[in-house]
Amino acid sequence: MNQSLKYLLRRLGFYSVAAWAALTLNFFIPRLMPGDPATIIFARFRGKLKPEAINALRETFGLTDEPLLGQYWSYLKSIFQGDLGISIAYFPEPVNGIIYSALLWTIFLAGTSLVISFSLGTLLGTIISWNRGKKLDSVLPPVLAFLGAFPYFWLAMAVLYIFGFKLGWFPLGHAYSQEVTPGFNISFLASAAYHAILPASTMILVGLGGWMLSMRNTMITTLGTDYITFAHSKGLPSRQIMLHYAARNAILPNFTGFGMALGFVLSGALLTEIIFSYPGQGYLLLQAVQAQDFPLMQGLFMTITFAVLAANWLVDIAIIFLDPRTRK
Repeated sequence: MNQSLKYLLRRLGFYSVAAWAALTLNFFIPRLMPGDPATIIFARFRGKLKPEAINALRETFGLTDEPLLGQYWSYLKSIFQGDLGISIAYFPEPVNGIIYSALLWTIFLAGTSLVISFSLGTLLGTIISWNRGKKLDSVLPPVLAFLGAFPYFWLAMAVLYIFGFKLGWFPLGHAYSQEVTPGFNISFLASAAYHAILPASTMILVGLGGWMLSMRNTMITTLGTDYITFAHSKGLPSRQIMLHYAARNAILPNFTGFGMALGFVLSGALLTEIIFSYPGQGYLLLQAVQAQDFPLMQGLFMTITFAVLAANWLVDIAIIFLDPRTRK
């Protein structure tokens, strides 16, 4: 077994332990809080449900009189069977379907915005560091740092007010027009893309400066190393040195950060989704907290945790191919 495979298996073991710890905390924390989901939903429908209905509700949410260890085992079995329980806020809808619907919108909006922001920021950071001290290097960093310094929600509200409310160029909210039929058709896809332009633009603008400055600083350090000087002395083309020697090594810290950010994409851009009334996971999480929807909160936290762990493991795999030193 080579070193790369041993490294990946060791990291997979670490992430498996982290996933088990997250699942365990996800089970115990709601049960340590005062009250339970059945009592909350029973109080909401007081007068419409008979008193004996609370026992059925408690069983529905897995809060029986069974010992805690037995409940924990039942909880793990349900998780591995893909059963995340019944939502309180959307009762009697299953949590799986609710999260899946919001997940698609979050991946579309936040995922696309992150990929564009990372790719464009990394490319700009590479170019301006290679042309350090020139006009582009003097203008771009302060401008993008200035935009990134604005509060996330403020920039979203400003963009929405100017381009949505005052100019009327873009819709004020939601994920697609009410006139189109959801499905894999041109009108729906065009409407979804049109509605995503404003929220995606704010997310790209806020994140672009960070990726660019991070790549620029790492590139500057990399350009001062001996192997870059040696590559210049061999007479290699500047484009090859910039991309294959400098950028390939400088991108590693950025790529690790991208893996973390990719995992957290599934938590959604909470404030942006609220401002634009976008039906993603961030907006769904807010509704779950407001409604004290424990099963939905547990499902969302589990989804986010697993996404972060999976993204980090995928980054570990990618770094093995990008950095030959890790294969030794």
